[in-house]
Amino acid sequence: MPIIHLEDVSKLYGFGDATTVALDEVNLSVERGEFVAIMGPSGSGKSTLMNVIGLLDRPSHGKYILDTRHVSRLHSSQRAKVRRDKVGFIFQSFNLLPRMTVLENVAVPLSYKGLLQTRRLKKASSMLERVGLNEREYFYPKQLSGGQAQRVAIARALINDPQIIIADEPTGNLDSASSRLVMELLSDLHKAGNTILMVTHNPSLTRYASRVVFMHDGSIVADEQTELGEIPTTLKRSMYFMPRRTVEDDLKGVSTLMNTMPEDKPIVLKKPAKKPAKKRTYKARKSTTGGKK
Repeated sequence: MPIIHLEDVSKLYGFGDATTVALDEVNLSVERGEFVAIMGPSGSGKSTLMNVIGLLDRPSHGKYILDTRHVSRLHSSQRAKVRRDKVGFIFQSFNLLPRMTVLENVAVPLSYKGLLQTRRLKKASSMLERVGLNEREYFYPKQLSGGQAQRVAIARALINDPQIIIADEPTGNLDSASSRLVMELLSDLHKAGNTILMVTHNPSLTRYASRVVFMHDGSIVADEQTELGEIPTTLKRSMYFMPRRTVEDDLKGVSTLMNTMPEDKPIVLKKPAKKPAKKRTYKARKSTTGGKK
């Protein structure tokens, strides 16, 4: 049975005429151990879908089964407990606590389980070693590079051994080298058997995923299995791989815009008429000698 199963899930915000449909009867099943990349334009419902799957929000309609358990209508305290035990979050902005050391940041989720401080710090230290940051345990977030901060966030997400890792634009604030390092770490977690859901706008990152889901206007419009290291066919045909615009493209765009204008007075482009040449007039010069020699 899938670890995640959504059936006709919708999420509405507002009331009456001000109602916004963020998710529109979404159906999605994710098997244990999959690496799913979720793509789509801004406002397509990607973040709302992640909030519902991560139990940060509750669907307005539909059924959500998480690891054989119906979680659609759990109370906030029940959702918090399931979320703590089964889901790890990695955010674009890291969300590290600035006044805590790296070690303390990673240990925070364990405090909600009631573990003693010694055990929490020991487990956090072991997790930091796993992501290659054991030498930065007593640094503060402001003393880290972007890539290091994101690896700390990954260590914190893994500290409770979650069954699902939700990564929302995990490389959005990183340079290319740090992005590659973070994605290799996520790839290793996937190979170790973790289920990963990743929201991204970067087509090249789909090479790490085993499946790519495309969203638009709150609905899933495409769902494609893909080989690791390959970019899905649907994505190759999408706007992400269109050639750069040229001057000719801009001129075509202007032409199209003019064709959509009202036809009351059709616009006709004419070459500017040449101005008529000025006629030269010649006047007889007056003799300076009075006309007599």
